[in-house]
This record gives sequence, C-alpha cells and structure tokens, in this order.
Amino acid sequence: MNISKHEQRVLHALAQGGAIHFERLPSGKVHEVFCVTRDGHVLADCTLALFDRLKKRGFVKSRHGQPYRATRAGITAVRAQLDNR
Repeated sequence: MNISKHEQRVLHALAQGGAIHFERLPSGKVHEVFCVTRDGHVLADCTLALFDRLKKRGFVKSRHGQPYRATRAGITAVRAQLDNR
C-alpha cells in the first residue's frame, strides 16, 4: 500500500510505542492532534489532515477514550526502519 513519507514517519513513531493525543470540540469532533513519541518528544509532522488519512485507512485506533495507537494494519504497512540509537 502506498503511504507518504510523513505517514511513514508517524506510523514508525507509533509502532515504537508512541501515541497520538487529541482534543475534541464540545460536539465530539477531533479538532487538534499531536503525536508524542515513546521518549516524550512531539512529532511536528502529525497534522489533522494526516491523522484523518491514517484513521480512514484503519492504521490508528483509540480504545476507551485513550490516545490513538497504531493497529496491526498500521504496523505492517510501515516500512521497516533502523532505530537510530
């Protein structure tokens, strides 16, 4: 499946244990998102449009009101990358 470089970057951070935190409007619609890596850094590439694409494809999911995390489909869709540690 074709995914953009920004989608790959966000999915890779999520696959390593990161999460997408969100804020909702009173109507319940998500209006602001930010991706936090497992180290606590905020990923600047995660925008609302990118989040909508990932959610529409089923790559991220929230359970019980928790932050969005990568699904099994999201983890398998991202290309393997070396961890630069």
